[in-house]
Amino acid sequence: MKPSVQPFEPADYAAVHALWSACEGIGLHDDVDSQAGIIRYLERNPGLSFVGRDGERVVGAVLAGHDGRRGYLHHLAVHPAARRLGLGRELVAAALAALKAQGIGKCHIFVFRDNPEGRAFWESCGWRLREDIDLLSITVP
Repeated sequence: MKPSVQPFEPADYAAVHALWSACEGIGLHDDVDSQAGIIRYLERNPGLSFVGRDGERVVGAVLAGHDGRRGYLHHLAVHPAARRLGLGRELVAAALAALKAQGIGKCHIFVFRDNPEGRAFWESCGWRLREDIDLLSITVP
């Protein structure tokens, strides 16, 4: 049976965090990816993030949000046993549709350079590498 896509609820946090922790290519940080941090993100971006369920078991997840201009997807993950069923694409489609419903017409993702499998997935979905910009970050003091 194919997993179903459902809204990511705060009660899903423990199962989703365990999934993210078990999947390569997901960069977790103690503060922003803590339960409080993810719940804050879900509350700020209601109805934009999704999980994939195989019965009661969470086997996929994606975070989505926006800044009013551009959308952002984070931490797309599908359990290895649930891959190649189209779940990742369905999670992305659900997030993009929810962003579009809020008037967001462009979306960005972040993929680690040492994650060729992740990059291949995104490119197979039509996403393209931007070579005209660089991403810079800072930890707020």
